[in-house]
Amino acid sequence: MLDLHTFKPKDVKDLVPEYIAECRKQGILQIRIIHGKGIGTLRETVHALLAGMPEVDSFRLSDEQAGGWGATIVLLKPVKM
Repeated sequence: MLDLHTFKPKDVKDLVPEYIAECRKQGILQIRIIHGKGIGTLRETVHALLAGMPEVDSFRLSDEQAGGWGATIVLLKPVKM
C-alpha cells in the first residue's frame, strides 16, 4: 500500500513509478494507492501516470471496504526474466 497523504503533490510523479518498480521486483503484483477523496486532483494525476505505464496491467477505484474512490487498486505485470 502506498499512502500519498504524506507526500507533496510534486513528488508523486517520481514516487509512484519507483514504488511500482520496487513492488514488481519483489513479486508484488497487486497494490493499493491511497490518494484521498478531496477534489480529485491527486487521483487524476495518479490515474494519468498509471495509464501511461506499460508495467501496469489494469487499475480501478477501490471498493468501499478498501477506501472507495479515495484509493486505487493496481494490477501489475510480472517482471519478465
